[in-house]
Formats: sequence, C-alpha cells, structure tokens
Amino acid sequence: MKRTTALFAVVLLAAAAVAQASQKIVGFDPAYKGSIDKSIQSLGGEITRRFTLIDSLVAVFSDDVKDSSISSLPGVTDVAEDRYIKWIEAAPAPMNSAPLPSMERALDMIRTGEGWEAPAFAELRPAADPAETEIPWGVKRVNAAGAWSTNTGKGVKVAVVDTGVDFKHPDLAPNYKGGWNAIISTAAPLDDHGHGSHVSGTVAAVKDLKGVVGVAPSVDLYGVKVLDKNGSGQYSWVVAGIEWAVLNGMKVINMSLGGSSGTEALRQIMIKSKEMGVAVVCAAGNSGGSVGFPAKYPEAIAVSASDSADRIASFSSRGPEVAVIAPGVNVYSVRKGGGYTTMSGTSMACPHVAGLAALAVGAGAQGSDAVRAALKAAATPLPGLTPVQQGAGLVDAAKLVK
Repeated sequence: MKRTTALFAVVLLAAAAVAQASQKIVGFDPAYKGSIDKSIQSLGGEITRRFTLIDSLVAVFSDDVKDSSISSLPGVTDVAEDRYIKWIEAAPAPMNSAPLPSMERALDMIRTGEGWEAPAFAELRPAADPAETEIPWGVKRVNAAGAWSTNTGKGVKVAVVDTGVDFKHPDLAPNYKGGWNAIISTAAPLDDHGHGSHVSGTVAAVKDLKGVVGVAPSVDLYGVKVLDKNGSGQYSWVVAGIEWAVLNGMKVINMSLGGSSGTEALRQIMIKSKEMGVAVVCAAGNSGGSVGFPAKYPEAIAVSASDSADRIASFSSRGPEVAVIAPGVNVYSVRKGGGYTTMSGTSMACPHVAGLAALAVGAGAQGSDAVRAALKAAATPLPGLTPVQQGAGLVDAAKLVK
C-alpha cells in the first residue's frame, strides 16, 4: 500500500512539473549563436528543438520564468508562446452548389442514401470507388487536362505540409517519394486524420484509369506531418515542417492550414522559403472574414475558394492578400484508408493551385515570384467577384504551360 501511494505521489509530481512547464519559441541575433544555449540554461530552460534556416529555437521553461526575463537575455530578439492550436477548421458547404454527379455515382447515392450536399472537410465519409478515372469537377474547372499532353508536373517535388499522407493509397503510392514527421521524427508521416490525404489527391493523384486524378498527376509527392489526429499542432511543428521541405529541395509547398495569428519564427521561415526559391501555396482560411496565417504573409500564394457556379464560397476568407481563387466546395478526392470522399474548404482550393504551381515549375517557372506571376497571367477574373475575393481569378492550366 505504501509503495502504491509513493508511486502515485511520483506520478502527481511529474504531472505537476509538466503542467508548470511553458514552451517558447525564442529568436536570437545570429551573433549570439555560440552563447545562446548558456543564456537559456541560466534561466533553467531546456532546448527541445533547433532550427537550421532561421535564428530561432524552442525551449521549455518553468512557468515562473516570465517572457520579460527571457527577452532580457543577451541576443534574444523575440519570445513567443509555442501554442498548440487547431489549424484545420470545418467549412460548411453552401447549399445548391454541388455539381451534378455521374450516372454511376447517382445510382450509388440512391443505394446508400447519400445526399447531394457533402460534409464539411473535417467529416470523412466513404464514397464508392469509380470504375474508371473520375476527373473531379475542380480539376476539370482549372482545365488541368489541357496541360497534360505536354506537362504533368513530372519530377517536380511537392510537399504537403499537413496531417500526413496515406502513402499506401493506390492513387498516391505511385507518386509518393517520402517525407518527414515533425511531431515524432522517428515515425513515418502517415495520415491519422484524413485531411492531408484528401489534399494530396487533389495535387497529385496518379492518372492510371482508376480512382481520381490530381491537377499534376506525375509530381514527386512528399508528406510532411505537422498536425496530429485532431488537426491540431504547435507552431514549432509547422515551422519545422516548412524548414524540412525547403532543406529537402521542394519546389512547391501546399499548406492547407491556418491560424488567426502568426509568430516571428513562422514569418521568418516564410521569408526564407521564398529566398530559397520555394513557392508556398496557402489556404486563405474559412472564417468568411480576413485572410489567416500563414496565407497573410506576402511570401505566400494565398488561395480563396469558389463553388461550381463560380461564386465565392460563403465560408472563404478574403482580402488583398488573395492571389487567385480555386474550387473549394464539394471537392472529391482521396480518403484515408482507401476509397474517396468529398470535402469543402479553402483547404480544398489550395491544392488545386499547388498542382497548378507544379505545372508552372514544370513549364520553366523558377522561384516563388515567377510561379506567382505565371499563375496570375493564366488566370481569368470570375464575373461578379472583386479582386479582394478572387485575386487575379481562376487559373487555366492550358494557358499556364504555353
């Protein structure tokens, strides 16, 4: 009994220690790179992650250590709470905006009782496998097939920074080349949520006469897991994931995630990504209001969402940061664990543009600015929408690769 009580006390003490710990992202002047460790340790801090491309690190301090004390350390330039937040929020699908299904799918919907309206993207519902390749309406709307005779994105490295990728799915496996897990570095970046797999299908599902096909069906696909099974994650996980993608030679990064605020480390890694020639395509957000982060940063290629009637989705964020618009309502793509499903959100619009960005790179665009310029040059404004809602408009893949 005494031993059980003692063990229980140890557990309580350990839990209390964790509860009293506070994790920070600390930015510092590069001139202090050699001494920053000792400075952190002088306050009892323990460094848990280091970044390579930016002068920041992650450290755990006891709760009685104030930000002001950390900021006063020699060379420290910024201190931010390494918050764990939900980066994926459900987007309601507007009514009467779904495209008409094929006869085969309509019959299957009658058999299963499936309605015309799809769930929000956080809800994963099984759908029947088509007997032949089905080009989803969004992939058709950006005229991806108009580019495929000359350009399918072959050899272009694209990273999906998200909840991971179901790299065993038959529509993704042929193009999947690897990845990284920013949460548990020794684990595979396998999707345990579903969001990242659906996004990956829109970018890169292989064209093999089965299942669905992505906008750029021959790219080299990489999965970077920065969010957990709840679609949540710490800011440092996201920053680390972007850094891995840049260091490993990605040409395009898809970020179908967002938060209401950024951090200095996130801003710096976005700047570094652009400097190193990577096009970072970001979902504008599903608030219906202003653009979220990281899409709000000028280095991002921010994407708003349209429906099948070329209207802006009611949930889509909008603002001067939006570069282009893309289909984001009732988008049919890969489902984690096998099969296919329909989801909605600017998360679903974003991978259409990431796929288009890969086609632009395949056609010769080098660097973020060149990719952005190519996308805008191939876009046509949608009638009735303002530049704040759609940026330059909807991109035509055939124009993009000319």
